[in-house]
Amino acid sequence: MSAPISMSSKPKFHVKRGDTVKVISGNHRGASGKILQILPAKSQVIIEGVRMIKKHQRKSQDHPNGAIIEREGPIHVSNVKLVEAAAKAEKSKKKDA
Repeated sequence: MSAPISMSSKPKFHVKRGDTVKVISGNHRGASGKILQILPAKSQVIIEGVRMIKKHQRKSQDHPNGAIIEREGPIHVSNVKLVEAAAKAEKSKKKDA
């Protein structure tokens, strides 16, 4: 008999928000930064300062004439490598003190 399979299981990633990662493949290879957001439905991450895209903003109260905003775009999680974990960095700082 096999164990019951949960239908609503989330995918498990090797990185989490706040980790410092390096891009290992693709157009942005070699770039590194901190993870700002994880998109589990698409298996993608958004990394600070990597894959900057231009987004056209419609007229609004914030931007009365509209605007072109630069923001980070998503990168597939398989294309990033963990450089430094956020939790491990905090633990090592506590040990040193």
